[in-house]
Amino acid sequence: MPRFLPSLTAALAWGAMFPIAAGALDRIDPFHLTAFRYVLATAIFIALLAAVEGRAALRPDGRALELFVFGTLGFAGFNLLTYVALEHTRPQDAALIVATAPAITVVATWLVSSVRPRGMQLLLTALALFGVALVISRGNPADLAGGAAGAWELLVLGGVVAWVAYTMGARRFPGFSPLRYTTLTAIGGTLTIVAITQGLTWAGELTAPGGDDLVASWWRLLYIVGPAAVIAVLAWNDGVRRLGPSNGALFINLVPVMTFAIAVAQGYRPGAVELAGAALTVAALVGANLVARRPVRGSTPQAEARRSDAGWTPRPAESGA
Repeated sequence: MPRFLPSLTAALAWGAMFPIAAGALDRIDPFHLTAFRYVLATAIFIALLAAVEGRAALRPDGRALELFVFGTLGFAGFNLLTYVALEHTRPQDAALIVATAPAITVVATWLVSSVRPRGMQLLLTALALFGVALVISRGNPADLAGGAAGAWELLVLGGVVAWVAYTMGARRFPGFSPLRYTTLTAIGGTLTIVAITQGLTWAGELTAPGGDDLVASWWRLLYIVGPAAVIAVLAWNDGVRRLGPSNGALFINLVPVMTFAIAVAQGYRPGAVELAGAALTVAALVGANLVARRPVRGSTPQAEARRSDAGWTPRPAESGA
């Protein structure tokens, strides 16, 4: 099997998730859809962890609260905000914003540590965000400042920030395997998702989907639980192990490419400015990844190790949701 195949599989699976999930939202609200997805996915993760590492790996080792908080940020925060936004924004816009997660990680690490990214990284990050602005504003970034566009996309961005906090939290658990960290945080995140969903349902804000809704969306539900959750996460982790974090991170840029390709296949015809914005974003993200790999002249190995930890290279447990 080609070494890049797992990373490619994960990126394509996540890219297809956005339009597929958007279709399911026509009949199932974002909260019940997210709850359904992660109740099943977490059950599968638990079974896998018990089979691979034994039942003892299911113990939180006295860190249940930390795992719960990070799981709530990563799984509840990212997925609920993104799925709510998908009711009002285009899948390709959401996918493009999600692809900026490595860039946001660089800025977040700079804010919480003394590791300053290279000037070129910051420039490329700004270019990537400008490309996103071109796409979601249909070529009129000034509309974002005036509130005429971009309100729902800000929810997606908030979800990405929550996911970045979750992925940075993985570094606090160096003794946990990627599968163990994913599983134990998914348990906490799923409990939060279910609690919020049930609370809103009991308050009359939501209506639980009926059996006909589930049947009508069966293949979409199957996809977002299987390929887009369980298979994609495991494939991403395997791909990072095979290729290394830097090379593996490059594949995240295929997520919006896949989403745009599906939109075009469904009849959408993007304008020239929108295509330019998407291309600018992907190119800037790839460029920033490559810049982050170059050692700084005169830098010590220890400083480079810290810079790598703060850079664009997610560790195996830091895969997408």
